[in-house]
Amino acid sequence: MGEFNEKKTTCGTVCLKYLLFTYNCCFWLAGLAVMAVGIWTLALKSDYISLLASGTYLATAYILVVAGTVVMVTGVLGCCATFKERRNLLRLYFILLLIIFLLEIIAGILAYAYYQQLGPGPPHRPSWGSASPTLEGLRLRLKFPAPQPQLNTELKENLKDTMTKRYHQPGHEAVTSAVDQLQQEFHCCGSNNSQDWRDSEWIRSQEAGGRVVPDSCCKTVVALCGQRDHASNIYKVEGGCITKLETFIQEHLRVIGAVGIGIACVQVFGMIFTCCLYRSLKLEHY
Repeated sequence: MGEFNEKKTTCGTVCLKYLLFTYNCCFWLAGLAVMAVGIWTLALKSDYISLLASGTYLATAYILVVAGTVVMVTGVLGCCATFKERRNLLRLYFILLLIIFLLEIIAGILAYAYYQQLGPGPPHRPSWGSASPTLEGLRLRLKFPAPQPQLNTELKENLKDTMTKRYHQPGHEAVTSAVDQLQQEFHCCGSNNSQDWRDSEWIRSQEAGGRVVPDSCCKTVVALCGQRDHASNIYKVEGGCITKLETFIQEHLRVIGAVGIGIACVQVFGMIFTCCLYRSLKLEHY
């Protein structure tokens, strides 16, 4: 009977080992994917992201790279702990999983909070017959403008200030390149609209060559095409760049938040498997 129980325990341990090993392989691949997304963001999107007043989004890309690296290292450690059946390594592996789990939950919450700050939600319109009108209801009735989130306002003010004061100015070649890339990639002109370029120091100078907008505002970029600001020539009716940039950031923040919380939920199973294997192993003899 004892021999049967021992074989049963050994069989369960072996099953847990291979189950945890499979999980660690998937976990390692997930870390590789997270790191790849961070590197992709830094390599291809850092130019115009640097135009933002807040460094939160760029910091998120660095966090993704670091988090992906830590996850990959943790996955390798989990494989070693599983096949060597070392309880001390399993303890370390469980602690690392728990730390990554908490960090991913926090990152997901912060991404959601940052997402909420980028733009206001749809306004609540109370009925006219409401017995206790709210402040929002009074604002709507008096036709006061809706309050904009502070972060949203800072983005708009900073991008317009960057375009008008630093575009094509000495020492700001990187800003010029970033603005041109932003306008061409998002098919936009100016921060809020093409009229923003009227305040540009470069547009008002002789160096502009009679342009009213930069050539990067044109639908088909050729030399001096910015001299004509008709809607058929430039991105005039498509909206300002800040709206497109906000939409881009919001979409990526939704993905970052969902991936962070999703992987964190999957890690719960990894911690459960680790605890089960830890209990099934015999204590080491020193």
